[in-house]
Amino acid sequence: MQVKKISKFIIGAICGSLVTLGVYSFAGNDVPSNSKSLDSVSIPVDEINNFAKVYAITKNYYVESVADPKLIKGAINGMLTNLDPHSMYLDQTDFKQLSEMTTGSFAGLGIEVSRDKGGDGIKVVAPIDGTPAYYAGIKSGDLIVKIDDQPVYGMTLDEAVKKMRGKANTKVKITISRKNELKPLNFNIVRAVIQVHSVKYTMLTPNIAYIRVTDFQQDTVSNLKSILANLYKQHHDLKGLVLDLRDNPGGLLQAAVGVSSAFLPDNSLIVYTDGRAPNSKQKYYNKLDDYSIDSSGDNSLSSLPAVYKTLPMVVLVNQGTASASEIVSGALQDYKRAKIIGTKTFGKGSVQTVIPLSQDTAVKLTTALYYTPNGRSIQARGIKPDVIVQSEYGDLLDSWNMSEASYNNHLINPTMVGALNKADTTPVIMPPKQIQTQSELDAMYKAQLTRMPKVVNQNLATVDMKSDFQLQWGVNILEGKPLPANVKSVLTK
Repeated sequence: MQVKKISKFIIGAICGSLVTLGVYSFAGNDVPSNSKSLDSVSIPVDEINNFAKVYAITKNYYVESVADPKLIKGAINGMLTNLDPHSMYLDQTDFKQLSEMTTGSFAGLGIEVSRDKGGDGIKVVAPIDGTPAYYAGIKSGDLIVKIDDQPVYGMTLDEAVKKMRGKANTKVKITISRKNELKPLNFNIVRAVIQVHSVKYTMLTPNIAYIRVTDFQQDTVSNLKSILANLYKQHHDLKGLVLDLRDNPGGLLQAAVGVSSAFLPDNSLIVYTDGRAPNSKQKYYNKLDDYSIDSSGDNSLSSLPAVYKTLPMVVLVNQGTASASEIVSGALQDYKRAKIIGTKTFGKGSVQTVIPLSQDTAVKLTTALYYTPNGRSIQARGIKPDVIVQSEYGDLLDSWNMSEASYNNHLINPTMVGALNKADTTPVIMPPKQIQTQSELDAMYKAQLTRMPKVVNQNLATVDMKSDFQLQWGVNILEGKPLPANVKSVLTK
């Protein structure tokens, strides 16, 4: 697939790097051309002199000889990572890896990872559907402590990612620390070329459709358009639609605008960005120019059946819902187009711009924040559901406190600074029984694997209404069923 020059792309990454699939969201912004030139920037001479002295001392007296590129990269990264968790220097290898991620197809394991807050391991944010890690049994919240028997302590996140990536059909050994497991678990996983279909669908009832978007890729909008058109041809009596964005780490910004546009009126504001540089102030509407990523084929959503603008909808979200998927959730919530149910989302609401330094190096710098149509900043806040529906097992055994707000140096949400915490009552639905023992959890996963098709059609979503409490309530709400009599109402801020 053809993509625009990477220098024109805005990148919105969740909380680190993907081992297999880029969660970067791109928009057609040029690198700010009217920003101050380097000559006009005030240089702190004394501090620069101190840096030069430290560099010389390290170069001459460190216990081992250190190559200049390693010192320079470390110094630049130290400056950037001290700002926020997402700004970083991209050397030749990093820049090439980023370019590969834009294709959505390269060899790896299939897990979204982040640096653990404690610094002792690499945390699995979520395995990606249908990938080697997914089938091997890697779970959200797992802590990677070794890669090929080498401890990850002291590794940067990118170093760990590079060790897990590699050529297709080669093996990598991952050692996992898992909550409620007495000893580390070893997984020998064969790398594969990951080509994940980002949109999957099925019918939950004769007239309620289910669409899962796993991430936002270059072809997500065209795939969604095709699926929605085919669904209507086969089911003229559609009564509702469940859009599942749980554990969706994000992706291309245009794709998020396009998915939102499929269900919102023409020319609706979907999201806007705001930062110091003039080019960081952008608005994205339900317009072809704002969601079309390439010029191949008919990307316009105007031919979709009009029913999708009014069809009752619910959107499923959880703490793995991040970045571009939060943009979709926020837009549909602001327009009251869909009922958002599940648990609060991740809160990745900052924009990163890739600014080339040379032909094969660049800086990934946080330049703006995302805002929903009503002016809510997503950053470190996330999207709060209209109805909180807890999982039947995740919140007890597998849930970790993963959110943008849990990271050191995260940017503060500007719409919350100085604002009063206004308490509001949000209904909370708990499952009648939550799994409380390891044996119960193991039995559930074993049963799920047994029911999993041997050959998976990547266009079709696999759902299990019996064991997915949040999905059950998505259908209940679409069918107009009242909240249970024993529903809890808690004050949330």
